[in-house]
Amino acid sequence: MKKYLFSFSLFAFLLITSLDALAQTPQSCPATAKRHQSPAKTTYYINPQTGDDGNTGINSKMPWKTFKPVNSLMLAAGDKIEIMAPGDFNESLVLIAKGKSMAHVTVNFAPGTYNFYPKNAFKKQFHISNTNDKPYELKAIALYINNCRFVDIKAQGAKILLHGKMIETCVDHSENVSISGITYDYFRPTVSELQVMNTGPNFADLKIHPDSKYSIKDSLLTWEGEGWRHKPIELWQVLDRQTGDLQRTDIAVNDIKYAETDNNMVRAYFKKDPGFKTGLIYQNRDVTRDCAGIFIQRSKNIILKNIRINFMHGMGVVNQFCENISMDGVSVKPDPKSGRTCSAWADILHFSGCRGKIEIKNSYLSGANDDAINVHGTYLRIMESPKPNQVRVQFMHDQTYGFDAFTAGDSIAFIHSESLQQYADNLVVNAKKLNDKEMLLTLKRSVPGGINPKDVIENTTWTPQVWIHRDTITKIPTRGVLVTSRRKVIIEDNIFLHIHMSAISIADDAASWYESGMVKNLTIRHNRFVQCGEPVIIICPENTQSNTAVHQNISIINNNFDLQGQQVLSAKSTSGVQFLNNNIKARKVADIKDMMTMKDCTGVKTSGNTISQ
Repeated sequence: MKKYLFSFSLFAFLLITSLDALAQTPQSCPATAKRHQSPAKTTYYINPQTGDDGNTGINSKMPWKTFKPVNSLMLAAGDKIEIMAPGDFNESLVLIAKGKSMAHVTVNFAPGTYNFYPKNAFKKQFHISNTNDKPYELKAIALYINNCRFVDIKAQGAKILLHGKMIETCVDHSENVSISGITYDYFRPTVSELQVMNTGPNFADLKIHPDSKYSIKDSLLTWEGEGWRHKPIELWQVLDRQTGDLQRTDIAVNDIKYAETDNNMVRAYFKKDPGFKTGLIYQNRDVTRDCAGIFIQRSKNIILKNIRINFMHGMGVVNQFCENISMDGVSVKPDPKSGRTCSAWADILHFSGCRGKIEIKNSYLSGANDDAINVHGTYLRIMESPKPNQVRVQFMHDQTYGFDAFTAGDSIAFIHSESLQQYADNLVVNAKKLNDKEMLLTLKRSVPGGINPKDVIENTTWTPQVWIHRDTITKIPTRGVLVTSRRKVIIEDNIFLHIHMSAISIADDAASWYESGMVKNLTIRHNRFVQCGEPVIIICPENTQSNTAVHQNISIINNNFDLQGQQVLSAKSTSGVQFLNNNIKARKVADIKDMMTMKDCTGVKTSGNTISQ
């Protein structure tokens, strides 16, 4: 026992000594090799209100003040971090932790509001799918979980409040990580909001939301944020609270002059009505794709449970080349006390190149500036075959590139771009990154003949099963769910409420966003579709040749549709479409065939559907 105490005292001495050096470089976060190994089964205490980084941190009466001491540790099985009180943090929490299946590393946040500031936060460069306007800019991160395994973040009643653009949480090359109870929000959201109170022939009175800071100089309005500012742009969103409809709209802003008439009251003057309507709420943002809300990459067995997102900046919760992701009870909507209407700068849940099983359940997804759920892979175009068993491939969209789209051992499919048909498969033996746009793939077998100039390759190893169930999706300006995966997909027991475009969209394209791939087994059942855009379900591969079906085996069964008009389904280049036993409420009773548009489809079956006015 005395020997153990001596060793632990020596450990504490070495840790405190290291903290003195760490304090001289407050922005540093030591890499694994430079961290001190925790002895395991140790509890560390942090109290930003009463702590001191000169304390030992291993006694609740002598807690640390900041995350810096923890950021110098390699945490071990059974370790705990107790954050005893809320407060302000100018540094990130950067975890490197090696728990075990029977002895997780646990981080507990006490209830309250935690303010995070980006200036001295840990920053890192990432290439994030669909988010590459500033690919080489360092992204500030509030909570960074790096190279970890068996880690639980528990934060019931705790709110992470961001002061400036930050990735709220990043899980990077980690396994068996769960995050529960936490709430995320922005002090100054990057989407600005206003309500039109009154309109006249040449003016509109605008009530700016108190959280949407602004300035007016020389009759021009500028949105002001923490570390950012921009002029209003033409692309807006407009929300009708009475109907719940949220849609995109263009407001011609170049000729508008502004004058402040009262606190947060602004009169907009114009010669030609730009489109403001009394009583409606308008949202405006800078569309530069420079960040993500939560970013998870190359990680496995990740659980987000009972978390709340009141606002996130960037391309939502981006999951990139991850395996087995569970999202249970994720609530995405503004804090009701805030009076705001926007919770997501773009997509809400985004999955790019994932595998295993994606499960989204018991969640409430609302108030976005783009799609609620998007699941896809990425096609890379074939540029040349320098050797019989090699292909040089290239990312084609300027928002998606730079990450490792292929690694050794991945199975691939060769796809004709015009027909979106697979004509060969192969196995990657070696993947070499030539630059951020190009990769050289060495294959197990020779490259097939008949490659057309615009043909592409899909990574078929990284394609997921998807189960979306018991969710509510509402106030979405674009589409509710987009899924393109060749593995089994089930969408069931959900409510789609006032989705402005189609509630469910099944695409696949090798010409625009290059989001792959073909759907082979999709079931849509027991859902409620209420006043959504039409067609409510659209199957729309972007092929230009249609000799053979792109998608197949799509069953739409036992759903309830409350239509705005008459169009329930549109499908193209699909085989094996079943539309069975659905209840449809429409403006007028019609034959089911008149409510569906089918182009180049085969094996279409409709029966048991009821239509009422």
